[in-house]
Amino acid sequence: MDQNKISTDLCIIGAGPVGLFAVFEAGLLKMRCHLVDVLPQPGGQLSEIYPKKPIYDIPGYPEVKAQDLVDNLIKQIEPFNPGYTLGERVEELTKHDDGTFSVTTTDQTVIDCKAVVIAGGLGCFEPRKPALADLETFERKGVDYMVKDPEKYKDKKIVIAGGGDSALDWTIFLAELASELTLVHRNATFRGAPDSADKVFELAKAGKINLLLNTNLSAVRGNGVIQEVDVINKEKEHTTISIDNLIPLFGLSPKLGPIADWNLNIDKNAIEVNTFDYSTNIEGIYAIGDINTYPGKLKLILCGFHEAALMCQSAFKFVYPDKKLSFKYTTVSGAPTL
Repeated sequence: MDQNKISTDLCIIGAGPVGLFAVFEAGLLKMRCHLVDVLPQPGGQLSEIYPKKPIYDIPGYPEVKAQDLVDNLIKQIEPFNPGYTLGERVEELTKHDDGTFSVTTTDQTVIDCKAVVIAGGLGCFEPRKPALADLETFERKGVDYMVKDPEKYKDKKIVIAGGGDSALDWTIFLAELASELTLVHRNATFRGAPDSADKVFELAKAGKINLLLNTNLSAVRGNGVIQEVDVINKEKEHTTISIDNLIPLFGLSPKLGPIADWNLNIDKNAIEVNTFDYSTNIEGIYAIGDINTYPGKLKLILCGFHEAALMCQSAFKFVYPDKKLSFKYTTVSGAPTL
């Protein structure tokens, strides 16, 4: 089988908490799942934006940090061996004559499935890009908006731009791999964790990285691949840096993305669903979590969990119309296995 060709029962678009819990509910019904997310790790907003933020409205947890909740959800679904395609955005959705679907990502990974579950939270998180002429020319040719494989940057000359946690964390990590690393930030102080900022200043003081504060990216150049980046400081002084890779880490913004072109009923950037089973207007496609809308909708994680449970009951009947659905409580059926 082609390594970029995957076959499963449910393709779940979005690996946030609701998408992860849907794997558990599907697993109880013996359905196989494959998760796709544009982010490089599971967890959605919880992992990417506020991993240390406490959450207070998860049943059974008076308080739980966002990343701890994600970690527990991942552990909960491990017995069902879900597949993951991370760091890739879903680009196309094709419905075949037999009612099955093919989901294709930006990296041409194809997931063949019997039903599609959209659990995309607020939508597809897309990187905020610096306003530089010709920048898109060098995307995947030296310009990366997220770090998927750190080894790719070994012995390379890298410029990281940004002042948040991602920029600080990757600067600290890649400082040991890169032959030369420069961190560019438009302000004098960082938005990220103070401890991480201190480590970056220590690396700069030790001469292990170049740190350019009060500085902005101003231009990129190259011949087929990126080769140089220009920066300008607040004194209007220009500097040209020779590089192999530019990694702008300016955060992410949610957008509905290609989902908007799939002929689904959309209301104010959310997918309309039937609350009987959270199905959309296209048979075999479901939407759960913050991505959907219906009268009385509450954008809460626990509501998404409820939606996932009901959705899976309906999806089972769609995926396996000839099988009898035998619903059991986990307290009766014992430890979950697939």
